[in-house]
Amino acid sequence: MHATYAETAGERRLSFDRDGQTAVVAQNSEGYAMLRVRQQADGDELERYYGFDMALDHAAELLGVDPNGLPVPEAAADMGM
Repeated sequence: MHATYAETAGERRLSFDRDGQTAVVAQNSEGYAMLRVRQQADGDELERYYGFDMALDHAAELLGVDPNGLPVPEAAADMGM
């Protein structure tokens, strides 16, 4: 399991990669919008969540892992409302 945090011009993105599968939790750069869960960084939105924990649960489900096992970089720890 590998986690990557990146900031683009419009979003903050936390990407998880596991055995060729990807799950992404994205939030607007200002940090006020709901979190979006996708299977790829620029992919279609699967669901929106207010809480970071709920978004992580969905990402873990997509990857078939326990949510507690997702490595969250410190820079991404404040995502969510």
